[in-house]
Amino acid sequence: MEFEERPFRRGRRIAVDVGDARIGVASCDPDGVLATPVETVPAGVKSQARIAAIVDEYGAIEVVVGLPRSLSGKEGPAAEKVRAYAARLADRVHPVPVRLVDERMSTVTATHGLRASGVKAKKGRSVVDQAAAVVILQSALETERVSGRPPGESVEAAG
Repeated sequence: MEFEERPFRRGRRIAVDVGDARIGVASCDPDGVLATPVETVPAGVKSQARIAAIVDEYGAIEVVVGLPRSLSGKEGPAAEKVRAYAARLADRVHPVPVRLVDERMSTVTATHGLRASGVKAKKGRSVVDQAAAVVILQSALETERVSGRPPGESVEAAG
């Protein structure tokens, strides 16, 4: 069986794990190999301005936002909030595209990984948000690498 090289878009991506209190942010290298934590942004009215600034600072080609779904794949009130947040963010960072990707289990995966590396729960809350963003981004990168297509669904900017 011959390995087929699929096209991969070069450039940094920013991933966002939206929570009620905090928003974890991660980035990757231009080759899309490794996702790393950037910072935790307090949720609220100023969060989108900070994320837009990070997108500019990193020269991102795309923003990936984790979409919370239940294990069965259904969307609830949390997903509705994230969809609205992503739509406002798309307007803010336009023309940089924003995509929603399934984030099921990202926080659980991040928490287990941090606990295994010795990070205490209380100390690690803001770190967990960043680690969840890393998990979301790493998954999106792998999805694109395997499929040859951008991950998730596009969020259209109103403007």
